[in-house]
Order: sequence, then structure tokens, then C-alpha cells
Amino acid sequence: MHLLYCDESNLAERAGDFLIYGGLMIDSDFALQLSTRIDELRADLGVPRDYRLKFNPGPDNFSHAQFIQLKASILALAVEYDVKLLAYVILHDIATNPDTARRNGINAVCYHFDLALNRTKSPGLVLIDRFNDEGNEIDAHLREKFMVGLKGMPYAEEMRLQRIVGFHYSSIGQSHFPSVTDVVLGSLRFAINAYTRNQEQNLDTANELLRSIAPIFWREAGKDQVSEIGFLFSPKIIKAEKYREIYEGLKNFLGAQGIETAQIITDERTY
Repeated sequence: MHLLYCDESNLAERAGDFLIYGGLMIDSDFALQLSTRIDELRADLGVPRDYRLKFNPGPDNFSHAQFIQLKASILALAVEYDVKLLAYVILHDIATNPDTARRNGINAVCYHFDLALNRTKSPGLVLIDRFNDEGNEIDAHLREKFMVGLKGMPYAEEMRLQRIVGFHYSSIGQSHFPSVTDVVLGSLRFAINAYTRNQEQNLDTANELLRSIAPIFWREAGKDQVSEIGFLFSPKIIKAEKYREIYEGLKNFLGAQGIETAQIITDERTY
């Protein structure tokens, strides 16, 4: 069994920013060990029991350096226990609206999770960070993902996600794994924003964060590149040259720090 803990980042609509949706794939064989190690880490570093760990803010009693150490240790544990990241990004300038983009991100990441499960021949369980969207459509959306699967795919009207046994909600504080997800996605958000917002003062930290999370991205066995299962640029066809240049720039920025994405940025249909 594999668990997929999902969350979004950069949801606020802002020109030039990428909305990020991602899921951390955790092998249940290692789940107890990883959770226990995080318990031990929090105790060793003096993290208050009631502190809900996120990328920001840190515990009140922590210095900036201590909080950086805590997050770096969390990322190192994710690598050690073979946690894998499935990510989806879309430029807010292109997205219809943040809620629709998030639902599309859920579709993409869950589809890619199902593909990854086919590689490992194992079942999976999806746990999504609870949120309230306009019209509270998420409940129906998740029921549809389980009862029907994906709809309106390029080669089929419906596609059942056969290896996913359920879709449920999770929240930070109910498990250590939503915290790990927030730290990983927060690291990716910080790095991408440093690039897209031209924050030169943050680029050194951004590069360090990308190098830390580079091993976490899901890759096909024996491949160095991160396939679309591990990182999807959406949409796959980008007609406007000004937006295509932003996507190509991000692809190059990630690649320079060990996250070489296989997807080609194009204005033509390739599927």
C-alpha cells in the first residue's frame, strides 16, 4: 500500500505566479519508521508538542537557524525513506481560476499516482488536505474520483483509477505526513517564486532547497529525468509565446539544480 498526501501552494491568484499542486507518495512499509523518526527529531530539537509543523511559520521558541535545521532534517528524512513527490504547476495567468486549477491539479496528481501504482503493482490511498472551495464542490469531486475516476480524458470519456482504494481528507496535526508535504511543497513554492518574482536575494536559498528536494521527485526506474508523472507543466499546449517563455525559463531553472523535467514545453499537440 502507498499513501498519497496532497496539498496546494501558491493558491492566491497573482500574475506571473504558478499555482502548485502536489502529492507525497509514502510506502506504508516505511510509514511507521518515518513517523517515529519525526517524533524523535521533534523531541531532540525541542519542538513544542502543540506546534503544527509547516514551511512557515516556525515555533515561537525557535531561532531562524533552528527552524532551518528542522526543515532540512525533515527533507533529509523524506529522502531517506524514499518518499516521492508528484507535482503539477500552472501559471495563474493561464488558469481559469484558482479553484478550478486546484481541482485539475487533483485530477492530474491522482492520475499520475495511479500510474505510479501500476509500476509498483500496489494499491494506494489518497489523503487530501481539507479546504473549502466555492460551492463546496470538493466533496462531490472526490466522490466522482472514486466512483467514476477521471472524465473527459483525451482518449476516453471516463477512466477508472483502478489501484486507488479511497479518497479522504487529512490535516496538519493529525499525522506527521501532512507536515512533510507542506515543507516539501513550501520549499518548491519558495524556489519557484524566487525565480518568477526575480527575488535575487532569495536565489541562493532557492537553489539549496531545490537540491534538497531533487531526489524526492518521482522518476521512472533507471531514469535521471523527472517524467510527467513526477512533474507536470499544465497546460501541455501553450500557444502564447510570452507564457511559453516563462514555462521554459522555469524548466531550465529547475534543471540547473538537478530537477531535469522530461516534458517538452510546446505550442503543438504531442499526445
